[in-house]
Amino acid sequence: MGRWPSSRTWVLGIAVLSFVVCCVLPVASLFLEILHRPAAITSELLLDARRRGLLSNTVVLGLGAALGASLIGIPLGVLLGRVAFPAKGLIRIALAAPAFIPPYVMALAWVYLANGFTLMNRDVASGWIHSLPAAVIVLALVFYPLSMLATEVAIRRVDGRLEEAGLTVARPGQVLLRITLPLVAPVTLAAALLIFVMAISEFGVPGLLRVRVYTTEVFTAFAALYDVARAVVLTLPLLALCAIVAAAAAALLGDRVVASRRTISIQPRLAERWRTPGILFALLIIAGALVAPLLVLGEQAAGADSLAAVLAGSTSAIANSLVLAAVGATLVVAVAIWLGYFRARTSHGGHAADIIFLVLFAIPSTVLGVGLIGLWNKPGLPGAVYDSSSMFVIGYLARFVPVAALILAASTRYVPLAHEEAAAVGGAHWMRTVSRIVLPQMRLGIAAVWLVVFVLAFGELGVSILVAPPGEATLPIRIYTMIANTPPSHVAVFALLQTAIVLIGVAALGILASSLRIR
Repeated sequence: MGRWPSSRTWVLGIAVLSFVVCCVLPVASLFLEILHRPAAITSELLLDARRRGLLSNTVVLGLGAALGASLIGIPLGVLLGRVAFPAKGLIRIALAAPAFIPPYVMALAWVYLANGFTLMNRDVASGWIHSLPAAVIVLALVFYPLSMLATEVAIRRVDGRLEEAGLTVARPGQVLLRITLPLVAPVTLAAALLIFVMAISEFGVPGLLRVRVYTTEVFTAFAALYDVARAVVLTLPLLALCAIVAAAAAALLGDRVVASRRTISIQPRLAERWRTPGILFALLIIAGALVAPLLVLGEQAAGADSLAAVLAGSTSAIANSLVLAAVGATLVVAVAIWLGYFRARTSHGGHAADIIFLVLFAIPSTVLGVGLIGLWNKPGLPGAVYDSSSMFVIGYLARFVPVAALILAASTRYVPLAHEEAAAVGGAHWMRTVSRIVLPQMRLGIAAVWLVVFVLAFGELGVSILVAPPGEATLPIRIYTMIANTPPSHVAVFALLQTAIVLIGVAALGILASSLRIR
C-alpha cells in the first residue's frame, strides 16, 4: 500500500498548482496562440514604420522613466541610509507614497494642472502634457521610490568597517563615490531595470496622456477593435523585451532578492555635510510628487456641487473594489506564503525560481489580460468563471503572487532554520511547526505584504479593464471610463477617494515598519 502524501506535500502542491494555473498558464496560452500564427509572427518581426514608432516610444518611455527615477531615488536612498536627521521615518513614508498611488491618478492630476494654465498658454501646456516626455516625467515621479528603497537597503547592508577604513585616508565624498556606491551598484542597476520593465508595462499613464506604446496598442486592438489576432501578436515584442530585462535584473541581484543578512552595526555618516541640502531635496520631491498632485485634485474636486450626488451612482464600484481587493490580497498571501517558504528553504533551483517570479511579475497588465481571456473565455466551467467577478481576483493573483512570493521568501529567511530543526527533533510534524513557530515570526511581514497587495489591487487597471464581466466595474475602471465624458470635478472626487484609501494603507504600512524597527 502506498504511503499517503505528507501535509507538506499537499500544501506546497496546492500552492504550486495555484501558481501555475493563475500565473503561468495565461502566459503559456499566449505563446501557444502566437505559435499558431507563424505568418503573423513574421509580419510582426519585420517592423514597418508604424511598429518602429511603437517600439521606439516604448523603449524611450522605459529608459527615460528608469533614468529619471534613478536620478531622484539614488540620492534619496543615500540620504536615508547614511544621514541622521529628525522625522526620518515620516519623511521615508511620504517619499514612498507615490509608488502606491495608481499612476493614472498622478497623470490625471498633471493633466488638470496643465489645463489650468491661462488661456494664452493652455494650448501649449495641453499639447505638452499629452506627449512622451510628459509620460516619462510622470512615471519617473511614480517609480523613484523603488530606486530609493533599493538603494537604502543596499547601503545599509554595506559593511561599515570598509567605509570607516576609507575615511582614514580620504574625504567622505570620495569614500561614498569610490567604495559605497560601487558596492551598491548591482542593486541600483537592477532596480533601474525593474523600473524600465514596469514603465513599459504601464497602461494607464500612456493611455491617459495619449502616448502610443505597445500596451495601449494591445488594449486598442483587443478592447476597441476586437482584433484578437493582432492583439495577441502585438504582445510578442513586449513579452520578449520584458522577459529579457527582468531576467537581467534577477541575474544582477543574485541571491540578494531573498537575502536576509541584517545591517552592519557600524553606520558611518558619510554625507553629514549634505544633510540640509538633502532634506531640502527630499521635501522638494515630496512637494512635487505627492503634495502638488493632491492639491490639484482637491481644487478640482472642490468644484463638485454635491459630494453625495457624485458618489451616488458609483457605490457598487467602490464596494466592489474594496471587497475584491481584500479577497484578492488574502488569496495572494495564502498562495505566496507557501511559495515563499519553499523558495527560502530550498537549496536547489532557487535562483531559477527568482528569475521566473521576476519575469512573470514583469508581464504587462494588458498582455496578461489578453492571456487570461484566451485561457478562460471558453465554454463550460471556464466560461462560467469568465462571466463572473472571479476574473478580477484571478487577475490579482496573476499579477501579484510572484512579487508577494519573493517578499515572503525574504521574510522566511529571517526565521532561523534551527527553530524548525529543533521542533522536528522534539517530534512536531511539519504543519504544526510552521503554524506555531514559522508563521508567528513572520506575522508582521505577512501583514505588510497583505497591505501592499491590497493597495496595488485596489488601484489595478490594466488587467481589470480587459477581464471585467458585463455590468461589473471597479473604482479604477469607473475613473478611467469617466475621464472622457464626465466633468473634471466629478472625476477628481473619485481619484481623491481612491488616493485617500491608498494613503490609509500606506500609513498602516508605516506603522508596521515601525513595529519592524526600520530606521
